Amino acid sequence: AGKTSMRSIVFANYVPRETERLGATIDVERSQSRFLGDLVLSLWDCGGQDSFMENFLGAQRENVFKEVAVMIYVFDAEHRDDDGRDMNYFRMCCESIAAKSPAARVFCLIHKMDLVPERQRAHVFRERQGAVLRAGHALTGQIECFATSIWDETLYKAWSAVVCALVANTRALEGALESFCASCDADEVVLFERATFLVIAHASTRPHSDVHRFEKISNIIKQFKLSCNKARAEFASLQLQNASLTALIDNFTTYTCVMVIATDRCVQPAIVAHNIHSARNQFERLLADQLQDDAGPAQPAVFNGHNPTSSVVSLHST
Repeated sequence: AGKTSMRSIVFANYVPRETERLGATIDVERSQSRFLGDLVLSLWDCGGQDSFMENFLGAQRENVFKEVAVMIYVFDAEHRDDDGRDMNYFRMCCESIAAKSPAARVFCLIHKMDLVPERQRAHVFRERQGAVLRAGHALTGQIECFATSIWDETLYKAWSAVVCALVANTRALEGALESFCASCDADEVVLFERATFLVIAHASTRPHSDVHRFEKISNIIKQFKLSCNKARAEFASLQLQNASLTALIDNFTTYTCVMVIATDRCVQPAIVAHNIHSARNQFERLLADQLQDDAGPAQPAVFNGHNPTSSVVSLHST
């Protein structure tokens, strides 16, 4: 279902065209990705093998589904589940999560939407979302669905939602960002996770028409960082200024970057940069408190693809 490509883009800094050289997952691929400091995502990518899924739902059920913070399940948008096997596996995963980690959030990604004709995408997504919610009735109210593709910003939107779910109290973080936004006379402030450039939280003082702007920026800056890496340079900050706005993106806390947007011509980039520097320690402590609230026993997490059409990921805090 494109699980390896998705993982490579978000966590291994691949660009979409580079994933074309990735082969199909034949055996089990294990990897770990660390982000936001204390959060470790352990991935077990099992391609095309029902026996692994049956083992996870049977003998390994206690280890796999215990104390999970987030489960991510991936469906192939093109695949027709005529025999109901995909939804049956998903139902059993949800029942296992409900029994072992009842507070866990579940994110279902209807992936490879770029392969569905554009005029059919909304219908296909609604149809799959309905089937997912019916199969996951054991976790009513805890399941959220996203239509995704590696070729646009939808992938970052879905994974940003996952990151936000792992922060204990985003409202407190957003409140601090609102104060910071006002002190900078800015229109908007956005906090990104530094390694993946996924959105953690944001604050705005005026409405914006583009609801996908954060994910687009994530994608653009990620590509810029990759260009810096190819030139053997390290991304530190980015400043843009024209007649209509001032934009500043800078490393913020140990694990985050911040973007400040201001349309007031009186706002000086040097003053914004000074405010960013002055606020670092406060946000460092705030983020540490939020992540500490989510911390729990270290457990293995899984990225199970029982066949080429679906997969599941579970995340744990350490």
